[in-house]
Amino acid sequence: MSDTSLPFRPATEETPLTRRLLIGVAVLGLALLVFAPLAAVFTEALADGWAAALASLGNHDARSAIQLTLIITAIAVPMNAAFGIAAAWFITKFDFRGKAFLITLIDLPFSVSPVVAGLCIVLMFGANSLVGGWLVAHGFPIVFALPGIVLATMFVTFPFVARELIPVMIEQGRAEEEAALTLGAGGWRVFWTVTLPNIRWALLYGVLLCNARAMGEFGAVAVVSGKIRGQTATMPITIEMLYNEYLSVAAFSMAALLTALALLTLLLKTALERRHADALAASHRH
Repeated sequence: MSDTSLPFRPATEETPLTRRLLIGVAVLGLALLVFAPLAAVFTEALADGWAAALASLGNHDARSAIQLTLIITAIAVPMNAAFGIAAAWFITKFDFRGKAFLITLIDLPFSVSPVVAGLCIVLMFGANSLVGGWLVAHGFPIVFALPGIVLATMFVTFPFVARELIPVMIEQGRAEEEAALTLGAGGWRVFWTVTLPNIRWALLYGVLLCNARAMGEFGAVAVVSGKIRGQTATMPITIEMLYNEYLSVAAFSMAALLTALALLTLLLKTALERRHADALAASHRH
């Protein structure tokens, strides 16, 4: 009987030269599109030295923008985490008509322009609208105030947590929760002892992505904030205003700080992936 075993074949047939060229193209693309702009930001920020950069970040408007951005992120991210968990739970644990349509609505912020989202908030809650006018009359303005910025940020960043959790919870099924309920556990106890431990890494991953997006949001926030310097101007909006005023060092110093915050989020994400690679791989297996 003849030996039918086949010799080992590599996954690709490219020559070593071709592989090196492909790797070189990829590295060149990253260098031009990612590393070069990052280097330019930090170079421009330090063009007049560390003292000038730090001084530009220490004035009242800059400190107000940084504080506002952190406050918005601290509000929007936990609320989106809560809403994302609730949406994922409702979609994966219950069968109902219109489930596909609800999933489409969750993905809506991915396809709708942030500027359009901001305009919708202005139309709904602006001073000329019925609801917005009543709120303004009673001292609770939404547009051109913190609540409107939070709403705009939440709309743009809502899908990140829910979209990380839904595939994980679909794969895990309902067996463990149903077993816990059969043994007499209540709904909250089932969530804290069964559901949350199973989704914790996907939840943390989604929160990190949501956090990075919330800090850098510009379009929707620019529409609803009114760009009031020192009051409703976030870090991205302040960067634009400083750049338009030809204050390059101040603009790039703020951009460098925002970039550093984004890189910190990326480092946390990378550390999470390395430390819990197996758990994350199981969480992301669709």
